[in-house]
Amino acid sequence: MTQRLPILTFHTLDDLPSVTSFPPNLFRHGLRKLFKNGYRTISLLEGADCLRMKKSFPEKSFVITFDDGYETVYKAAFPILQEYGMSATIFITVGENGNHQDEERLPSLEGRSMLNWREIQEMKRLGIEFGAHTLTHPDLTRLPRDRMEMEIFESKKIIENTLCTPVSCFAYPYGRYNDSVREFVRQHFVCGSSDRLGFITPTSNLDTLERVDAYYLRTDSLFHLMLTRWFFWYIWACRIPRGIRRTAENILR
Repeated sequence: MTQRLPILTFHTLDDLPSVTSFPPNLFRHGLRKLFKNGYRTISLLEGADCLRMKKSFPEKSFVITFDDGYETVYKAAFPILQEYGMSATIFITVGENGNHQDEERLPSLEGRSMLNWREIQEMKRLGIEFGAHTLTHPDLTRLPRDRMEMEIFESKKIIENTLCTPVSCFAYPYGRYNDSVREFVRQHFVCGSSDRLGFITPTSNLDTLERVDAYYLRTDSLFHLMLTRWFFWYIWACRIPRGIRRTAENILR
């Protein structure tokens, strides 16, 4: 058992030069290497339960999450996850309108094609967990309180009604939250995922879970660090420039 759990965060699997892109071949190669070395995924809810009950995490375990709900999650990532018997949590931005029929796709982000509800239903049947990521992917800290609450709660309700399953996990768009946003998420979800760079540890908060953005794993040698004791220290070191950049962004907002 271990006191640290990495939650890997991906967005879309493709070879485009974007900070949200991750090469599909590297994703397959990385998961194959982890699988062959005895690593296994647990669900985000399992990780949250360990934290809530103050239990250690299973040895060689990690969590996979995808934000937004891009079509490549189904076309590229899902077959690889199935091949290695791995799970994931997908946080989807569901949109305000639409009848949520099988072939209807989620509203486009960054001009990219998104998942449709048939694909979502299929992945859910085969063990993939779904979480809420608001209706329209806004910066929740900049919204009036009533709109903030609607973005969060209505997205949860749409997913629950469409998939006929409870939705217990939430991810903050752009990783941004304040005290009122955190409190509302705490009232309606088991856990909230932030983009704070790091591992879940016994001191983590359930409503702002740390994650490891796949941007920091975009070469074979960096992905390989997951197999070593240097992985924690590498991510810890990456927090310094990221923290400086975030501070500057907040000052300029």
